[in-house]
Amino acid sequence: MTDPPIDPATDPTADPAPDPTADSSADPSAHPRPQVRRETWTDLCGLWRFAFDDGDEGLARRWFESGKAEVFDRTIRVPYPPESKLSEVHDPSFHPVVWYERTFTAVPPPDGDRILLHFGAVDYSATVWVNGARVGGHEGGHTPFTFDVTEALRDGGEQTVVVRAEDLPTDASQPRGKQCRSPEPEGIFYDRTTGIWQPVWLETVPALHIAGLAWTSDLEVGTVQLELTLNRMPASPVELDVRLDLTGELLARQTVQVGEQTSHIVLTVPDLLGGRAGRLLWSPESPTLVDATLALQGGEQPGDEVFSYVGLRSVGIRDGLFLLNGRPYYLRMVLEQGFWPQSHLAAPDADALRREVELTKGLGFTGVRVHQKVEDPRFLYWCDRLGLLVWGEMANTFEYSTRAVDRLTREWTEAVRRDRSHPCIVCWVPLNESWGVPHIATSEQQRSFATALYHLTRAIDPTRPVISNDGWEHTDSDIWGVHDYTPRGASIQERYGSPEEIRRTLYGPGPGRHKVLLTEPEREGQPVVLTEFGGLSYLPGADDKWFGYSTVDSPEALRDRFGELVGAILDSPELAGFCYTQLTDTQQERNGLLTEDRTPKLPVEQIHEIVTRPSRAIPAEEVDAYRRATRQAQRQQQKPPGKETAP
Repeated sequence: MTDPPIDPATDPTADPAPDPTADSSADPSAHPRPQVRRETWTDLCGLWRFAFDDGDEGLARRWFESGKAEVFDRTIRVPYPPESKLSEVHDPSFHPVVWYERTFTAVPPPDGDRILLHFGAVDYSATVWVNGARVGGHEGGHTPFTFDVTEALRDGGEQTVVVRAEDLPTDASQPRGKQCRSPEPEGIFYDRTTGIWQPVWLETVPALHIAGLAWTSDLEVGTVQLELTLNRMPASPVELDVRLDLTGELLARQTVQVGEQTSHIVLTVPDLLGGRAGRLLWSPESPTLVDATLALQGGEQPGDEVFSYVGLRSVGIRDGLFLLNGRPYYLRMVLEQGFWPQSHLAAPDADALRREVELTKGLGFTGVRVHQKVEDPRFLYWCDRLGLLVWGEMANTFEYSTRAVDRLTREWTEAVRRDRSHPCIVCWVPLNESWGVPHIATSEQQRSFATALYHLTRAIDPTRPVISNDGWEHTDSDIWGVHDYTPRGASIQERYGSPEEIRRTLYGPGPGRHKVLLTEPEREGQPVVLTEFGGLSYLPGADDKWFGYSTVDSPEALRDRFGELVGAILDSPELAGFCYTQLTDTQQERNGLLTEDRTPKLPVEQIHEIVTRPSRAIPAEEVDAYRRATRQAQRQQQKPPGKETAP
C-alpha cells in the first residue's frame, strides 16, 4: 500500500483556492447522482400516496394495480422515512411493510429511447410496479437501483408507479447499522428508517447508453483510468469520446472504439508528470476536481452524453503513517452519524449535506468516519468539492448466519462499486466492533468472514486501505483502528506514547475488553489510529434520556477535557491520527461537539485550535503551523481598517 513520493505536492499551508461552486449554474449537487449526470432528468420526490400493511395483505389483494385509492389512505413526503417528522406521517412504531403510489407524466419515447426509473435507496427490500406491471425488485437498504420502465408505459401520458417496501424491525440478519430493533431508541441505537429515504427520479436515455463508470488515477505514470459499463453489448463497435477539463482548460482527450459491455480506457494527463502536477492534486487543503465529459455515439441513433468529475490523488500507508499524494498526512477525523432529528438517515434537504461538510471543516477536522451508514452521494459530492476525507463504512447486521453473510456481502459490494470513484473516500470499513461476528475471537468461521471481506474489498478496489473490523479484533487490516474511551489524557499517554506501549496495547488485552489484534502479525507499516475516543457529554438531568461515555458539568470543563484528550493523542509520536466521538448529538447519545440542530457547544475557534495543533508523529506540521500563522498575519495586514479575518 506504499505510494511513491509525488513532487511537487500540494502545500497544505497555501492560501485556499477560490470556491468553484460560487456559480450555482456549474454546481452538480442538485443532481441525485453528481458523478453520473445527464442534463435532463425528472424529480419524483414530493407527495406520494401511502399505506401501512401491517397484516402483509397487499400482495394478495393486488395493491399494485391501479384504482386502489381506498387503500392508500395517507400521504407521505418522499424521500423522508415514515418514522420522521418531515415525512408528514411521523409514526415511529413497528410497521414492517409499507406501500407508496404516485402518478407521473411520461410518453413512450420515440427512436428506441428508454425511460429509466432510479431509486437512491429504499430500506430494506423493494418491489416496484408501473401501471400494474412488475418492473423489478431490490434488496439492500443503502444502495441504489434502476429499472427500465419503457415497456410498462401507457400510450396516454399519465403513468402510475407503486412501491412496496419491506423492513422487518427485529430481523437481526438484515444490515441495519444503528437502527434500533426495540420499540424505542436506546443506548447507541436510533429511530428506524423505513422505505424510501433517498431521491427518486426519471431519465430518458438512448437505447444504448452508459450504465456506470468508475475512475482511478495513477500519479506515478500520469494517467487516469476509466472503467465504462454500457447497458448492453453493442451490436457493433461504437465511438466514445472522453475529455478531461480543469476550469475550461483541456487536460486530456481520447476517442476510442467500444465493442464490449465493459471497457477500460486509459487517458494520459501530461501535466501530472511535469512541474505543474501540484495544481492538479486533490487534498482537503486544495480539493481540485477535474470535469469529465463522456459522449457515446450509438450508431444511427442519437448518442448518450454523461457529465462526471475526477479527483487526482493517491492514498496509502508507510512506516506507520497514512499517506496522501505520497506524503505523510495526519488524520483529524470525527465520527459522522448522518442522522437528523426531523428526517433520520435522510438529510432534511440538499443544503444540509453541504452545511454538514462546512461545519466539520470549520471545526478543524480534515475527515469523517461515516458510521454504520452508506451516505447519500450528494454528501460525498460536497466532501469531494469542499475537501473532506471520508472513511466509507457498511451498516452491519446483528447476528452471524448464512443469510446475514449473504446479505451484507452483496450490499457491501454494491456500496463499494457505487462510491469507489469519489476522491474523498480514502478507506473502507466493512465491519465495526465485531457487529455481526460476535464470536470472532473464538470462531474460525467468523474470522474467515472478516478476512474474506477485507480481500473482497481489495479485489474490487485495490487503491485504498481496508480495515477488516474497526475498533478491535482485527484479522487482516491495512490500518489498525482502536476504540478507546478513556476519560483521561494520561491513559492515552500510557498506552500509545512509545513503541513499547503501542505494542502492549495492540498485542495485549486491549483497552476495550477485546484484543485489538486477534493474531500476532508482524507490523508491516500499518498506521495505528484512535478511530473512536472521547464521547464527552454534559451531565444529564434526572429525567433525561441519555447515553454517553464520560461527562462534564460546564462548557469550560468540556473544552479542557476535549483539549486534554486530543492533546495527548497529538503528543504521541506513534499515532497516525484520530476520530473523535462524535460530530453531533444524536437522540439519546448526547456526546456531540454540536447539538442535534448543529449548534456548536463550544466556540468554533476553540475547537479548531485544539484539533489543528501540530502532531509529534509528523514533525513537519510544526513548520506548517508557522507558515499558516505568518500568512494569516500577512492577510490581516492587507485588510482595510475595520475588516476582520475569520478564524
